[in-house]
Amino acid sequence: MTASSKAWLVLEDGSAFSGRAYGSQGRSLGEVVFATGMTGYQETLTDPSYAGQIVVMTAPHIGNTGVNGQDSESSRIWVSGFVVRDPSRVVSNHRATGSLDAQLLSDGVVGISGIDTRAVTRRLRDAGSMRGGVFSGTDATLTLDEQLAIVRSAEVMSGRSLSAEVSTAAGYLIPANGELIGTLALLDLGVKSSTINHLAARGFDVNVLPQSITLNELLALSPVAVFYSNGPGDPGASDQHVELLRGVLRAGLPFFGICFGNQLLGRALGYGTYKLPFGHRGINQPVIDLLTGRTEITSHNHGFAVDAPIGVISESPAGFGRVEVSHVNLNDNVVEGLRALDIPAFSVQYHPEAAAGPHDANYLFDRFRDLVVSHKESNA
Repeated sequence: MTASSKAWLVLEDGSAFSGRAYGSQGRSLGEVVFATGMTGYQETLTDPSYAGQIVVMTAPHIGNTGVNGQDSESSRIWVSGFVVRDPSRVVSNHRATGSLDAQLLSDGVVGISGIDTRAVTRRLRDAGSMRGGVFSGTDATLTLDEQLAIVRSAEVMSGRSLSAEVSTAAGYLIPANGELIGTLALLDLGVKSSTINHLAARGFDVNVLPQSITLNELLALSPVAVFYSNGPGDPGASDQHVELLRGVLRAGLPFFGICFGNQLLGRALGYGTYKLPFGHRGINQPVIDLLTGRTEITSHNHGFAVDAPIGVISESPAGFGRVEVSHVNLNDNVVEGLRALDIPAFSVQYHPEAAAGPHDANYLFDRFRDLVVSHKESNA
């Protein structure tokens, strides 16, 4: 290994792993997390929910299908850094328009390869997600003490608001496919393209809105419903979005939220949120739908969760009536969904729009459509 290709991954607890530079060279800092998906790395990289994070891929061989313009979930790669064991040396897919390493280089993503990602993952499982840094190029020549000092000076994820960094700067409209139900106000907290496409396919004119929009501006659009997207950061640092949502709920508009949107619905209803030790990230999380008893394999990307009582109907501490936990993670009993019983609102913690899959939870978009249609008919 030449000096120019040397790279280091350094965790804030002092753990250090040597490897090779991958993608752009320099320095990347963020919360180090692991993702367990064996497919869909392009979705992971371009998901705005990963902003501020260095992602460790547990699958050992990454990049074999290259990259293409159709599978990106946004206009750029959002991860702060990328950690893989064995990057593919060739691209073997007829849909590919380029290689992953070239895309990382083009987007300025500092990565590292050739390290034991199993060891890194076990460290994160034992100690929890933590700050870290990838150092390559001239930064790889810094001493471990110097690198560690840089890592420990980085921002922590708890208390961090990232919505303004990932949201659209100006609103835009994606027209409905098929029979029109009405305008859907979608608050972009880091939305993925496939989410918008699924909603448009259900008959919504999807009005994608910047995260800074006010309640009056939102209501002036005369939406038939409101949707909160996925996104990065600590839900406890998003008071403005919680207050906006409370205004939406008081206005009687149907609501659906996923991932970050689930956490914000929890807060709007008056429940708390908390940080998970190492989060759920991947496409193989078993979740039970308590309404049907059906177990689904689902896609996740979250480090925070809602603190709400499971197995009972509780009263919303914020005065929105009865609420029940609708979905639960079968691995660790984490709340994975909420359903309000006295207002038209529900949410899930995972990603029903997952690409490349699984698709077990796609029905939730139909459930939302049915809720909106029913609400319109009852208020006609």
